Amino acid sequence: MIKNKLPVVLLGCYVVLFAVCAINPYDRTVWFAENFAVLCVVCGIAWLHRIHHFSVMSYACMSVFIVLHTIGGHYTFALVPFDFVTDTFGFERNHYDRLGHFSVGFYAYPIAEMICKKRLISSRMLLLLFPIFSICAVAGLYEVVEWWYAVSADPDAGIAVLGSQGDIWDAQKDILADTLGALFIMIIFYFTHRSKIDTLSN
Repeated sequence: MIKNKLPVVLLGCYVVLFAVCAINPYDRTVWFAENFAVLCVVCGIAWLHRIHHFSVMSYACMSVFIVLHTIGGHYTFALVPFDFVTDTFGFERNHYDRLGHFSVGFYAYPIAEMICKKRLISSRMLLLLFPIFSICAVAGLYEVVEWWYAVSADPDAGIAVLGSQGDIWDAQKDILADTLGALFIMIIFYFTHRSKIDTLSN
């Protein structure tokens, strides 16, 4: 019952969050650019839900990025109120965007879950590695799209979307954060699906 209602509840929560964050954002151009990607993800999940029902854990994993990114679009990632983390750890920059990228890696869980449920891969190693490689590929593509937007859009909006905050290695660190998120969630996936995974060949 919870599994069947959860997608609808999460979608409703997203609509409310989207509406609230659409009110007087820091920069409307940046807000649109950031939320376009989120809307594409939400629509993709809604379409997939028609042909595949994910677990509660998968829907929870996918929701983290959506929430963080929607909030980031309202403030721009560099300006999200995240001072308590910055001050606590003595960071020189706002790392809210890194947290957002880390959450992108959580999509490795539903990818692995779908592969496992559909029995698309018979190799244990491929089952565990393919979702991580998929996240790496998407992360790299996203950084290219960000770069394209930054050079073609209004300069101030482009810089805000990049969120590099003066770090020349920002793109590489973002990809690393995505990958670490995928590695983290795949460890959880392994232990929650160990009985099924251990039946596969090496």
